[in-house]
Amino acid sequence: MIVAGIFDRITGGSVDQDGVDESPLEGTDEASDGDVLGNSTVDSNDEQRTNRRLREAVQELLKYGLLEEIHKPNLYRIAISHVQELSDILEPLDLAMGIDEVRGLVFVIVRQSKVTEQDDWAHPLVRRQRLNLEQSLLVAILRQQFIVYEQESGTGASDAVVAIDELIPQLQIYLGDLGSDAKERTRIINLLDQLKGHGLVSTIDSHERVTIRPIIAHLANPENLQALLSWLREQTSVAGEANDDKDELE
Repeated sequence: MIVAGIFDRITGGSVDQDGVDESPLEGTDEASDGDVLGNSTVDSNDEQRTNRRLREAVQELLKYGLLEEIHKPNLYRIAISHVQELSDILEPLDLAMGIDEVRGLVFVIVRQSKVTEQDDWAHPLVRRQRLNLEQSLLVAILRQQFIVYEQESGTGASDAVVAIDELIPQLQIYLGDLGSDAKERTRIINLLDQLKGHGLVSTIDSHERVTIRPIIAHLANPENLQALLSWLREQTSVAGEANDDKDELE
């Protein structure tokens, strides 16, 4: 399944002097409220360059696939105020901007061409975003959790928290029981860590919970996710019937 609009750490996270990887999605915008485009119209000795703050906004989008108002308010404000300028920069790369002002999101999407020159061609940035079956299943489960949260708290609410212990039994329904609590926890922790790399969840906190990020509302197609869940239910049912028949023969 292709995930539209999320980049799998295209250029990687920044590393500080101590070698610690800094998460862009949980950081803050370093610019002050007064640092807007008017204060940095041109760079020294290069009047032809794109405005510095516009470059920073585009670079952030290309690195991590999105800008969240809650974490990068200044760059987010610049992006939604200069949509055409940023779109012109992204267009030669076959990219475009998606905007969700209710949830405070600006994200990158791949333009879908009506005519493809090669049947097997895919945008190189999309190829890095393919999810395996287990990852796709967890995305579907988390998306359902997020939708329920928004229905209860209102669209745009940003604290959709779910505990690992709540996710384990939901995965077991479709993937089966590994027979060990330790293996179950390791599986879900590894999957969450992989989805964190796509910007879909936060780091697991001290209470073994994660925050589901709003970008998941734009991830993939809801019909495709529902079809995945239905298919997995059918496979689980078939496997169960096969086991019952085997037990009867024995």
